[in-house]
Amino acid sequence: MSTPYEFEGTVKEIMDLQTFPSGFCKREFVVTDKDDRYPQDIKFVAIKNNCALLDSVHRGDEVRVTFSLRGNCYNGRYYTDLQMFKLVKVEVDGSTAEPIPQPADEFPVDEISDEDMPF
Repeated sequence: MSTPYEFEGTVKEIMDLQTFPSGFCKREFVVTDKDDRYPQDIKFVAIKNNCALLDSVHRGDEVRVTFSLRGNCYNGRYYTDLQMFKLVKVEVDGSTAEPIPQPADEFPVDEISDEDMPF
């Protein structure tokens, strides 16, 4: 498994669920860094069962995203995703709220192959 990273900020946008004929699904969302002088909007992607984690999150919620870096090459172009595998709401005082329920049949990030990618 690749090194997990964490990012904390405010949910700015949650995109619609995208499904593909292969059965693969993904959902992208944007979190704005709250501690930076020049706030950055960072796009994450949830795939397969983790898409459901975004159902209980709304714009303006403070969250902590645990993610891994994923990259691949397709037709000579390189793609990089910040793939979320854990999401926790954070209270204003910095404490964590109840964790968002994780999917029952979680899978290790390394089990995702390039064949699962829709591009």
